[in-house]
Amino acid sequence: MTENLDFPTLLQMIDERSAAFRAAITAAPSLDADVPSCPGWKLYDLANHLSEGDRFWAHIVLNTAPGDERPSKDGLAAPGEREALVAWLADSTEQLLAALREAGPDRACWAWWEPLASPHTVAAVARRRVPESMIHTYDAQLASGAPQELPTTEALDAAEEFLATVCTVTTPWPGEPATMDYHTVEGRSWRQTLDAVGSRFTRLTPAEAADSKPTAALHGTASELALLMYMRVPADAVRLEGDARLLQQLQDWD
Repeated sequence: MTENLDFPTLLQMIDERSAAFRAAITAAPSLDADVPSCPGWKLYDLANHLSEGDRFWAHIVLNTAPGDERPSKDGLAAPGEREALVAWLADSTEQLLAALREAGPDRACWAWWEPLASPHTVAAVARRRVPESMIHTYDAQLASGAPQELPTTEALDAAEEFLATVCTVTTPWPGEPATMDYHTVEGRSWRQTLDAVGSRFTRLTPAEAADSKPTAALHGTASELALLMYMRVPADAVRLEGDARLLQQLQDWD
């Protein structure tokens, strides 16, 4: 069974994906370019959002505890000139990384998700920031007309982290009980179970994946599945077996 990525690896991934985001901002024809995957946003808005998130979570991991009220953001806007913006982004990432290192992986902190599969810890925050940086790098590349496939290791963890943090909830599933399986060509598989108790996931062994008979199943590369989870690609980007309505129900579920 594959283990979770360790804390130093998560920090390295945040650093690398943030650098890739800055490279996309530097290469873009204009900060006024539309971001197709974020309707209504310009490239500057995307950059401001990512830098704001880095600074927000840097504050959280050092200054909050589970159960606190949601912290407010600092309200500082990123500069609008490209060179200054890239420097601001680099400083925002460094603030986040420095705070994560200082706090350490086991420190408890505030978080918006239910503390079920993803606890309210600094390690979970670091794991959450990897796909934030990675998916928004894809958004920035898309705005420039040159989107790249997501790195495999990061995409595999992003898919599981999405199931753990976003999809593991105690909110009752509004439809009939169902299961959705996710199979990557790289060999990792998961099952999401949906019922009156809520939504939860499990890792599937190769034998379990081969014998599974879910309500529906998605097959694709780790990059394709992660992008689909974040609704960056359409459903036909992957192979869907079983009840096709389940995917739409999942995407529509609040």
